[in-house]
This record gives sequence, C-alpha cells and structure tokens, in this order.
Amino acid sequence: MDVLLYNHGGSDTDVGTGQGGTEDPKGAYMPNSNEIRRLGAKWETGTGWPKRLEWIEIEGLRGWTRQRFDLRFPIMAVVGENGVGKSTVIQSAAAIYKAPRKTRFASDFFPDTTWEEIKNASIRYSVLEGGKRTEGSIRKPGERWRGNPKRPDRTVVYIDLSRIQPVSARLGYTRLVKSHHEEVSATLFDKYRLERFSQIMGRTYDLAKIALTKAHPTRTVPVLIQEGNRYSGFHQGAGETTIAELLETELPKYSIVLIDEIESSLHPRSQRRLIRDLADKCREGELQVILTTHSPYVLAELPPQARAYIMQIGHMREIIYGVSPEFAMTKMDDVAQPECDLYVEDPRAKVMVTEILVQHGIELVQRCQIIPYGAASVGQSLGQMVNRKCFPRPTRVFLDGDQASSVGCVNLPGDDAPERVVFDFLKGNNWQGIAERVGRQFAKVADACARAMALTDHHDWIGDAATQLTLSSDILWQAMCAEWAKNLPKEEANKVLQPIEDALIGLQHISVLTAGSAPLAPQEPMAETALPASKAAMKKSSSSAILPLFERLSPVPEE
Repeated sequence: MDVLLYNHGGSDTDVGTGQGGTEDPKGAYMPNSNEIRRLGAKWETGTGWPKRLEWIEIEGLRGWTRQRFDLRFPIMAVVGENGVGKSTVIQSAAAIYKAPRKTRFASDFFPDTTWEEIKNASIRYSVLEGGKRTEGSIRKPGERWRGNPKRPDRTVVYIDLSRIQPVSARLGYTRLVKSHHEEVSATLFDKYRLERFSQIMGRTYDLAKIALTKAHPTRTVPVLIQEGNRYSGFHQGAGETTIAELLETELPKYSIVLIDEIESSLHPRSQRRLIRDLADKCREGELQVILTTHSPYVLAELPPQARAYIMQIGHMREIIYGVSPEFAMTKMDDVAQPECDLYVEDPRAKVMVTEILVQHGIELVQRCQIIPYGAASVGQSLGQMVNRKCFPRPTRVFLDGDQASSVGCVNLPGDDAPERVVFDFLKGNNWQGIAERVGRQFAKVADACARAMALTDHHDWIGDAATQLTLSSDILWQAMCAEWAKNLPKEEANKVLQPIEDALIGLQHISVLTAGSAPLAPQEPMAETALPASKAAMKKSSSSAILPLFERLSPVPEE
C-alpha cells in the first residue's frame, strides 16, 4: 500500500465562484459535488479500504502531549494556525509505515539538531488490515528510535515543499534553459489525465507532458500546449506547474496520500476541482488522504467529519472535529478585535443572537464576535473547553433550544429549533411587523410564511417563504428575528445576555437565571437550559418603526 505526500504552500484568498458543499441550518452537510457524495456513500458501507489507518497518537514531538488524530473519512483536512502541528500529523503518518521503494523514518522528519534533542517521544497508531486491527508504536526513549522493524508495510511517496518552487528557481535547472539542450524523452498525459488537468485548471489544454532534456537524466520539466501556444514550466503559472506535476504522480491502489497545504498557488475554483478530482481517485483506488489547509474553499468541499481543527492554547492542543469553514477561518484571522467570543451552531442562530443583543443589549454588539461552529457536537466540545477554562479570552457557547443541556453551554430561548421558535411566535402574532421590514404586502407575507410552515422539514421554511416573496433567505430571516427579538420578554433575553456579561467581567461560571435559582459554583458543570419563550408572555410592541436591518448586520450566506 502506498503513502504519498504532496507538500504545497500558500493560498489564494480571492472569492471563488465554484460551488462546494454547504451546511444546512442544523450543521448537516449537503455536498454539491457528485464526487464527494459517491466517496461518502462508498465509505459508509463499511466495505473497501482493506488497509486503513484509524488513528495516530503523538507525544514528545513539537509540543504534542498524546493528542490523538482520528481518520474519520477517506479524506481528512487538518486546519489550524501556523505552528500548531499540522505538518507533524502527516509526517507522523508517513513515518509509521515501511515502504517497498523508499522508506522514510521518524528521524528523517524529527531529527536531533544543535538546538533540540528528541527524547521520550512516541508515535502510536492503529491500523486495520484485512479486518484485523493492530496497534503499534515507534518511539525514542533515548538516543535511537525503536519499533521500526515492526511497522506495517505500505509504500511511502513523499513530495515535499520543493515541488512548489518555480522551475527556474530549482537547483540545477538553470542549465536546462539553454536552447541546445534538446528534449530526449517525454511522458505524455493520456486523454483521461489531460481532461482532468483541463477540468481542474478551468481551461482546455491540447497537450501536457513531462519532458527530459540532454542536460540531466532526472530533472523533468512540464510542457503545455494551450490554444496552439506551447510553453514550458519556465513560463507557466505556478498553479499550472503544481497541478501538472501532481497529476503526473501515480496514486497506487490502497495508498494513503499526505498533502501539505494543498491549495498552494491555486485560485478557489481550482482548489474545489482538485478536491473533487482527489475524491474520485480516492474512491476508485480506495485511498486514504490526510491534507493540511488554510483554505475555506477546500473545507467547504468536504463533509464535517473530514475536518479537524487543531487549536493551541498555551502549551495545550485540542483537536476539534466537524468545524465549519467559517469557524476555522475566524479562528485563524485577527481582523476583528472583539472582547468576547460567542459560538453558535449556524448562521441562523448567529442572526438570532445578534438580534437579541441589538434589542436588549446594544452595548454588547461591538464587544462580541459571533462564530458559527457547525454541528452541535462541536459546540459540546467547545463547552467542555469553556468548563476547563481553556480559552485565553471570555467565551460563551450557545446551543439551539432543541438540544439537551451540555456542560459549558447555554441554550438559546425556546425549547425548539430557532426556525420553529421564531415562526411559531410570529404566526401567533399574526405576522405583524414583517411586511414593513421586508417591503412586501402583508397578505403575501402571511400567506408565504404560513405555506412554508406546512413543509415537513423546518430547515426549508425560510428558503421556501423567501422564494415566494422574491427575497433572499438571509434578509427574510433577519427581519423575522428582529421582530421576534423585539417582543422577547426581558427575562428570556437575560438568559443570553447574563452569561455574556458575566464572561466580560471575568466570571468563569454560567449563572442559572431562572427565578429563585442560585448561581452554579465555579467548579460545577457549566450548563444551562433556557426555558421556552411563552407566546402569551411576549408583548406586542406599540412601535411600528422599521429597524435599519442592513446597517446592523453583515449578510448571512445564501442558503
């Protein structure tokens, strides 16, 4: 079995127009690409992949302290800030295998140097081969690594960061530019590979090949013909060279493919297409892939179980699975400077919380950053971290009202999903205020919303009603949440506001806000279940003023 590692660097940050997977409002993944759907369907059968790496546990290397990385999908994306240990994961995966061709050892990736000496280090692993599960380890208790002879067999093909260098900058390649160094051989891309190359790059190529000249027997150069123009790697874009050399590499059946910063030099559409191409190869060859990335476009193509965020807080690391692309990008960006981080399940919960703050705690709006995290299980993991005081600044985690109480988390008002809570109240209030907010006739608004509620899946209500009203779903949802929050009783709003205020003044626990309850002791589990908002208790506002929706919130991504 083969292990291949591609190592790129850097990423484009411009906005792509390619379609990736999306999260529904409950964090469920809805892939848009057939390639990912087919791969997931085959993986879920439990058949195939006769050789599979299940997990890696790393200790004593670059600050790792026995954290375990689980491979929960054929393609696993490792995301996080620079220096948190993403490359350590893929290097450890490569080091646990013996290879028929070129074997690499842990000492190749984690050498002793003048500045550091590796001791008391280990890489534990679990592999499943032919239905038999085997656990093993390679370790360095002293001066030498031990356990190498007992490693499982798997071919390891390692392609490192040198591959992203421009051809003209590679060592020894300047000799090849002389015109008298003739081409002596070339490996032509067959029709299938040429079509893959054209698809990923988004333009049609007439020819692609990897050529050798008289100057050197192993230094290859990619050569392309596009619209009748021939040009070599000395004149190609970095992305063209990267993909050409990537596709030229064989991916043997049952390989494990290790890719560092896969998005290097590629614009967003190419990033998405590369993941889809990789998914096809993964399914056909029953490959496993571990890749690192900083790209939201790569993450958006993959299902939540394929995403693992490494968070480093002080000297500690946490691996959080199932994160949303927005969560990952927010954690890696420092543009905003809020005092308090608020984590919510999805963009709809984000709008709901924002409207509560606007209506009942306007002074908190600019002090808080609201981050959708994806599946409820991610929120529960974050709540555990809040409970252990892992975050460097004030943090609160909110679950939707239909979720069970969980340590370190606060439930949003209403004992149901946000859509049901808001729609049920507004229906009981005869849809008052919505028509004015969205600029549509009252009768049309009432009819569209009532018809939408007849749908079985409440996640579809907003989109269906917005379509009938010729609105974007984020505009309609924002208007509905604003009207709902305006009528939310203060005691219900306080179940959101009080934990935030407590966090901002340094309280580490979450107070229980129901009447007559005492606060939890700081060491007790931090959980709160918000009581359902009573429709009868919601007061109808006498004000008919239209709130400046577009000045207060950034748009929620279109469904």
